[in-house]
Amino acid sequence: MGNGTATADLDVALEKHRTELTGYCYRMLGSSFEAEDAVQDTLVRAWRSYEKFEGRSSLRSWLYRIATNVCLDMLTAGNKRARPMDLTESTPLARAALSPRPDNTWLEPMPDARVLPTVEDPAEAAVAKESVRLAFMAALQQLPPKQRAVLILREVLAWKASEAAELLGTSVASVNSALQRARATLAERADAGPEGAVSDPLDEEQQKLLERYVQAFEGYDMTALTALLHEDAIMTMPPFDLWLRGTADITGFMTTIGASCAGSRLLPVQANGLPGFAHYKPDPENGGFSPWAVQILEISDGRITGFHCFLDTQRWFPLFDLPLHLEAEADEIEKGV
Repeated sequence: MGNGTATADLDVALEKHRTELTGYCYRMLGSSFEAEDAVQDTLVRAWRSYEKFEGRSSLRSWLYRIATNVCLDMLTAGNKRARPMDLTESTPLARAALSPRPDNTWLEPMPDARVLPTVEDPAEAAVAKESVRLAFMAALQQLPPKQRAVLILREVLAWKASEAAELLGTSVASVNSALQRARATLAERADAGPEGAVSDPLDEEQQKLLERYVQAFEGYDMTALTALLHEDAIMTMPPFDLWLRGTADITGFMTTIGASCAGSRLLPVQANGLPGFAHYKPDPENGGFSPWAVQILEISDGRITGFHCFLDTQRWFPLFDLPLHLEAEADEIEKGV
C-alpha cells in the first residue's frame, strides 16, 4: 500500500460492502455478534492481502469468498443456533420453569439497518427481508454449512451457479446438487417460508394491529391482547428454553410469572425484517423504566402468531442503539405511576 490516499480509498471501497457482508455472515452464523466479528475479520484479511488481489474477480465476489471461508471456519465447531421451539416441546403454563441455556444456543435478533443494504428494486428488498426472518433463519441453521452457503448465494443473493461454484472452489454440478438438497430440507420444514404476509412497508391493517398491540400491552389488558393473538400463537424468551403456545398460556404467564411487566413502555424497532419493540418495564428503584427485552412479532392474517422476547438487554439494547433507561414522563410522575 504505497500512499495514504490509496489506503483511504481501499478503506472506503471495503466499507461500502459492510452491510451486505454482515447480512451474509448473519444468515450463515445465526448470531449478530459473530456476524459482526466475521465481517471485521473479512475486512482485515482483505486489507492485508489486497496486494495479492489481482482483480480476476470483482472486489465484491473476492470479499464474499473471504467471508465464506471465515464463516465456514467458525462453523466447524458444529454449533447450530436454534429457537426454543427447535429444542423442546411447548410447556403447559402449570409446569413453566425458567431455565436458561448458554448464549451460543440461540438464534440471535438483528437490527434491519445492520444487515439490509438499501436497494432500489422492491422485489430484491422483499427477498432480503424475508431471508432474515426468524423462521427462515432457524431453517437455514439446520443445513450443513456448505449447503447453507450455496442456498444463500443462489436464492437470496441471486448468484449464478457458476459464480457460486467459483467462490466455493467446486463444480457447478456440486453447487446444483447442494442447492437441491438444501431446498428439500427447507421444504420439510413447514414454517420455513415467509411468515404470513408481513408487507413492506406494513399495510394499514398491520399498522393498526401494532397500534392496538401497544395499547393492550402497555395497558396490560389481557382481554384486548387475547383478541390480537392467533389462538395458536407462540411466545419465546431466550435465553430461557421455555416456550408457550396459545392465548391462555401466554396471558396466564404474563399475569403470573411476568406480572412485573404491567405498566411497561414499548418503543418500535425494525428487526429481522419484522416489526418489533424495545420493551422497558417500570424500575421501582430508580424511577422511570429499565430495559427488559427486544420483542419481535410475527403476523399472519391480521393476528400476531409469534411473540419472541430476547431478554439479554445488556447485549441487545446497545446493538439496537437503544437507551438503557427511560425517564417517566411528567404526567406519569404527577399521577404517581
